Amino acid sequence: MTARAWRRRDAVAAPAWPAVPPLLARLYATRGVRSPDELASTLAALQPAAALHGLEPALALLERALREQWRILVIGDFDADGATSTVLALLALRALGAAHADFLVPNRFTYGYGLTPGIVAEALASKRPDLIITVDNGIASHEGVQAAQAAGVRVLVTDHHLPGDSLPPADAIVNPNQPGCGFPSKHLAGVGVVFYVLSALRTRLRVGGWFAGRGLPEPNMADYLDLVALGTVADVVPLDANNRLLVSQGLARIRAGRCRPGITALFRVAERDPGRLVASDLGFVVAPRLNAAGRLDDMSEGILCLLTDSPEQALRMARELDALNQERRDIESGMQQEALAALQALRLGDDQVPAGLVLYDRHWHQGVIGILAGRIKERFHRPVIAFAPAQAPAYGEEPAELKGSARSIPGVHVRDVLDTVATRHPGLITRFGGHAMAAGLSLPAANLPAFREAFTRMLAEQVAPELFQAELLTDGELQPADFTEATARQLRDGGPWGQAFPEPLFEGEFLLLEQRLLKDKHLKLSLCHPDSNRVLDGIAFNIDRERWPNPACRRVRLAYRLDLNHFRGMETLQLRIEDMIAV
Repeated sequence: MTARAWRRRDAVAAPAWPAVPPLLARLYATRGVRSPDELASTLAALQPAAALHGLEPALALLERALREQWRILVIGDFDADGATSTVLALLALRALGAAHADFLVPNRFTYGYGLTPGIVAEALASKRPDLIITVDNGIASHEGVQAAQAAGVRVLVTDHHLPGDSLPPADAIVNPNQPGCGFPSKHLAGVGVVFYVLSALRTRLRVGGWFAGRGLPEPNMADYLDLVALGTVADVVPLDANNRLLVSQGLARIRAGRCRPGITALFRVAERDPGRLVASDLGFVVAPRLNAAGRLDDMSEGILCLLTDSPEQALRMARELDALNQERRDIESGMQQEALAALQALRLGDDQVPAGLVLYDRHWHQGVIGILAGRIKERFHRPVIAFAPAQAPAYGEEPAELKGSARSIPGVHVRDVLDTVATRHPGLITRFGGHAMAAGLSLPAANLPAFREAFTRMLAEQVAPELFQAELLTDGELQPADFTEATARQLRDGGPWGQAFPEPLFEGEFLLLEQRLLKDKHLKLSLCHPDSNRVLDGIAFNIDRERWPNPACRRVRLAYRLDLNHFRGMETLQLRIEDMIAV
């Protein structure tokens, strides 16, 4: 495992913002916030939709679809962003007056990702749409768009993924990352894009007298922000000011119980109180259970859980998703052990780990390779691609095609690396797409050795060696007076924290009074700051059993987050430890 070097964030003078506590002001400044305006939490501060390129033709198409009562089919993706995008689109379209709005989500094992010709053929046969709306996909679906249009079906693409060299010939495209788009928040998730489109449609219809003329109640688009928050956090997009605002508003609605019954049910099966949730709970508690449907079975189950208005039905579906998630965890655990065993067999020292790791096993589950790649990346701090057969091969045969899932490290744009590999080695990769930190690809199984060599060589040539050193960025030390429940609440409420806007992490040296092992893998600590008499509780999850517990240790240096522990109705201060070094 790659050791992590601790480094303090570059010092920035705390700005004097009257409404912001000094500690928070310092933390915000080190995260790039230059004005308190960037901390606005009211919807009035959202970036205006008018800057989205392609919005006007999209709205004209949607308005015509409503006026002529076209059959509208939403085609999403099989992850949490795709599921929330699909549910939001259906709920909002129906509230806006669509009488025929349905959905179809590709099964990853049958059709793969996006608007493929195969999913278009199924849509034509089973749904007979007049208009297809893609959510969280479509920007690379040239063949699928062409197949739909050849059958007389119009296509509106809403997506946030990076486009290729050309755009598909859709009737309209809304994507903040397409060429010529001046929308300043380039990090919208798929659910954020469709929220913007349908919010703008609501405004257009109101101005045109649509609701008054038909006696329809005008929907409040803010009612869908619970879905926007969930999809945004789950897709791990950077939390710029605009995304923080969307997530903050969604979290407030969930805490207040004003959310979809499915979200409430998913918290219930996880035995979590949604009234106390923070942004990370959406990513680590709700999203994995929702994603389990798309990874192991069919994301339609997750979509229906979020779509139902019945709390009883939502709870039943949430329990099924929870069971699927446990199955996913068991599968992933076995795959991780196999991957680590294979790497251990290579007998690599810390200075011999390749610039990139390309892993494959013919028995691995296609729906879990993304999580596996992420786990191995965290362990070795290298870009990782895990491959599985695209289709389960017959007994004794090797698969013809492989599907891979890539996870990267800060400073290495993995989609760009794949683009360079594909350009230098035509035909090596069949298709690929994604973001800086995550991507997907397909290639013939016979090409795997050549791809592994090309990928690792590209990284070794283009990536500075220091980027392969895992680094833990801290916000420095806290003063003894800061170790209070009030400060912890201040930090909790100062979010939402997340991707590119990380939760505060502090460092410091403490007296170690007591250490106790929990469940054979967690370490409970009693600590004392050298300049204070207060005894503090600490918890370190999934500790290295070769190093801890350490009975000889009396002083310890910690990288920790100031947290609150809720137990039997009491709220007490707790240090959530990310790393620890015996002094």
